[in-house]
Amino acid sequence: MKTPISLDALDLAQYIRPGDGIVFGQGVGEPLGLTAKLVEQRSRYSGARIFLGTGFSHTFSPEHTDHLRFKGIGGIGTLRKLASAGALDPVPCHISAVASLLAGGQIPCDVLLLSVSPPNARGEYSFGLVNDYLQAALARARVVIAEINPAIPWSYCDRPLRAEDFTLAVESGVAPLELPTAAFGELEQRIASHLAPHIPERATLQLGIGAVPEAILASLAERRGMGVHSGMIGDSVIDLIESGAIDNAHKGIDAGVTITGVLFGTRKLYRHAHENPAIRLCQTGYTHHMATLSRVRNLVSINSALEVDLTGQVNAEAIGAQHIGAVGGQVDFVRAAVQTGGVSIIALSATGRNGESKIAAQLAGPVTTARSDVDIIATEYGVARLRGCSLRERVRALTAIAAPQHRESLMQAARATWSDL
Repeated sequence: MKTPISLDALDLAQYIRPGDGIVFGQGVGEPLGLTAKLVEQRSRYSGARIFLGTGFSHTFSPEHTDHLRFKGIGGIGTLRKLASAGALDPVPCHISAVASLLAGGQIPCDVLLLSVSPPNARGEYSFGLVNDYLQAALARARVVIAEINPAIPWSYCDRPLRAEDFTLAVESGVAPLELPTAAFGELEQRIASHLAPHIPERATLQLGIGAVPEAILASLAERRGMGVHSGMIGDSVIDLIESGAIDNAHKGIDAGVTITGVLFGTRKLYRHAHENPAIRLCQTGYTHHMATLSRVRNLVSINSALEVDLTGQVNAEAIGAQHIGAVGGQVDFVRAAVQTGGVSIIALSATGRNGESKIAAQLAGPVTTARSDVDIIATEYGVARLRGCSLRERVRALTAIAAPQHRESLMQAARATWSDL
């Protein structure tokens, strides 16, 4: 790697060819200086193909398809506008599969753009905020451009970066993205209160993003001896570490260490992770792999969904043609929790913004998690434990946690199939 240059001096057309596949860190791991240049100079490498994970920035817009092509895991966060406009072509895949798709070339990666920390005393850089599938992209890329940013924490990862990993480095002072803790209210607290008895002592937690997971974490503040093994963590995990609720002492693997693939939070989380060996960012081949998860004790997987049908099928991806979610890591952790004797929870509000029931007679989108894999479904009206239940038992249990105004219509729809209900 040559001496780092300024962003102003960067000419991406020297490194990106028309039609190249481009990958960068998802969410807060987006190298904002580089992606701004990517958009600004796009006419010079027309037809470049960009792969997107979760999006929190406003870098990309539908009009950028004049020269760029977008694929991604779904319409999560700010990428919903691309998906709604038909500018994002979703790839239905588990987040754990992205690395193998990169390695096999199904997701092309000719150019990798990284957001990295400054080097430590040993000359090692860090992936900083996002690791997950970036190592697979690093192994595949022809060109690797690093945006070195002093605001990025030097986090412990399962692989350090060195100058020789980079084709080019640029210096940046662009503040990294932040994801504030989702606000929750009475509804989410009711869901959390229903679930608390189903979360064992000394549980090892995996959580997604959103108000419901935040409410559940808050409800566990008085617990002790919990651990974390997750695809992502946010600021609230740090609150529980500092309060003593999480110590990672009993999870059977990685004792004393919080394991995650990404840090989706604010500067509070970033400061806590900086040079802190008690937080480690790992690739998805470790965080989501059954060989790893089978060793985790008392695994409790907590995720959400767009809707659940009366047999327990879960849709976390799309309503009709509107992709507003993704497969993500839900299925990996749901299956692991159930197979290892842990607990899998899908938590959602009983109704949507327009009053429609999220417990549905039929799904309005794809099946993300199969009914054969689900364990617990929870709404503000209670908990349905579905593991081992027959179809008729599932219909009764799920109707009971639907909003009261929808229960009779749901039962009527179910009787079209099961007349003896």
